[in-house]
Amino acid sequence: MKKSLTSFEWKVLKATLSIPFGQTRSYKWIAQKVGSPKAVRAVGQALRKNPYPLIIPCHRVIKSDGSLGGYVGTKTSRKKKLLQKEKNILAQLSEV
Repeated sequence: MKKSLTSFEWKVLKATLSIPFGQTRSYKWIAQKVGSPKAVRAVGQALRKNPYPLIIPCHRVIKSDGSLGGYVGTKTSRKKKLLQKEKNILAQLSEV
């Protein structure tokens, strides 16, 4: 069963979709993009509820200081691997 999301949570997920492949943006950037610049923690909670992690790339959202932050609980190693895979793919594509 899919979790029901609030309008704010859907806005967060939509903003997350705008992050280009192989790039990252901060939770603060997302909060500003959805018009709630002080809702940084709420952005993290919305991303935690992402019902479509294969489609909506919440792994591309990091802390403002450049550290990874959480991903599917506390498994930042998974987030790190996904970001590295995207960078590797971009590197391969640039060689073609």
